[in-house]
Amino acid sequence: MQISFVGVIVCAGILLVGYYCRGPLIVGLIASLAFGATALMTLGSLGGSSPLIYTFFAALLVIAVVIRPRIWRDLGNVFGKIRPLWVLCGLMIYAVVGSWLFPRLFAGQTSVFVQGAIRGGVVEASLAPVSGNITQTGYFVLGGLTAIALCVLLLHEDRIDRIRRGFLLWSGLHAGMGLLDLIGKIAGAGDVLRPIRTASYAMLTELMEGRFWRITGANSEASAFGGISLACLAFCYVYWRKTKSQLAQGLSAVLLALAVLSTSSTAYVGLAILSIPVAFSILRSFLSSRIDRDEILIVAFLASAAAGALAITLYDEDFFAPFVHLIDSMVLNKSASISGQERAYWNIKSLQALVDTSGLGVGLGSSRASSWPIAVASQLGLAGGLMMATLLAVVFRGMGSLKGYVDPETNAVVSSVRASALASVVTGSLGSGSADPGMIFFIAFAVISVSRARARRQRYTQRTSPLGQLAFEGRQQYFV
Repeated sequence: MQISFVGVIVCAGILLVGYYCRGPLIVGLIASLAFGATALMTLGSLGGSSPLIYTFFAALLVIAVVIRPRIWRDLGNVFGKIRPLWVLCGLMIYAVVGSWLFPRLFAGQTSVFVQGAIRGGVVEASLAPVSGNITQTGYFVLGGLTAIALCVLLLHEDRIDRIRRGFLLWSGLHAGMGLLDLIGKIAGAGDVLRPIRTASYAMLTELMEGRFWRITGANSEASAFGGISLACLAFCYVYWRKTKSQLAQGLSAVLLALAVLSTSSTAYVGLAILSIPVAFSILRSFLSSRIDRDEILIVAFLASAAAGALAITLYDEDFFAPFVHLIDSMVLNKSASISGQERAYWNIKSLQALVDTSGLGVGLGSSRASSWPIAVASQLGLAGGLMMATLLAVVFRGMGSLKGYVDPETNAVVSSVRASALASVVTGSLGSGSADPGMIFFIAFAVISVSRARARRQRYTQRTSPLGQLAFEGRQQYFV
């Protein structure tokens, strides 16, 4: 095991900022997600795996909950009020057992794609136990334990403000390092963020697509940067629309620009998909004659951008040729490229592995796909996929009909976190090779589950106590 000195310094800095924000563990955990290529250590015994710094904060959070004086009582309270946690625990047990059993039970009966000896390389091999069974299962279980720990903390005390600060800090750090990376490359300074890239991943950070630099920020490649940009953008956009926060509005503008300039096909396709509900929302407001100032601003900006682009094209028809070529190569013809065909073949072999294992799966971490749903089906099988779909349904539903029983600020934060998690699911469906939905998904699952439990308790209080109704109405008026 080799400790990363840079990783320790970054962790210490995040802890100090989190302490200033009055939430060193919760704020620190979320903010640490901005450092997608900064490892805390390198584990030679696990094939050179390098856990990112967010694992340090997740482990701290879990330990802080475990050493609580009344931990068993708190756990009983949480599992009694949040039933989907039982599904999460079942999925974690299934993942652990499957990652050990299935590669041995079906060894040699199917072929999968795994990490090769060369860093960043993927090769086809017969199914067998690999180091990924340990590392990816460890990440998945850590995410599940973090969700349970967050449920304990959030249900015991209202900490929604720390969730908000954490997500805004995460978005700000991601946007800031993305701008720094872009400016450094344009200025000819190269990869100015290289010192913090201590992970053992293949670093594709100084590449160009046509005449455009590929933005990687603090991540290892442009596709990872683009995916995280959309998750941050989803949070900031929804929070801005619900609270009129100028900070969230500014971050939304910067993140949108970075996503467009990232040269990531994941960002472009994901942005197109996420634009659909936004367009429907604006259209519904327009048809119901309830369009607000922000929606008018968005429409005016898009119209001005389209008019400006048309005017530039009439003046110089070749002005946008490099950008058109970029979109053509990164999106329209992506499936015809060698990389696109290779990734499509990964997905085909992953689905074939599901059939070859009679629907049980090859085990978490045993293979690599190029789409999160396919990775879930291939690695976790039909049973694991059903449990994962249950957790996804919790996140997708959000507050639902219970949003009227929480204050506006809580509803805004929960809706924004939900949007961020769904954006990460969309980008993961476009290119993720693991069945692990990621830490943002688990955080969103915890925030939504606890908020629904609190809302149900408030609904019960309203229905059984006139004083509860008066107190709730007073709190609602306070936030108006």
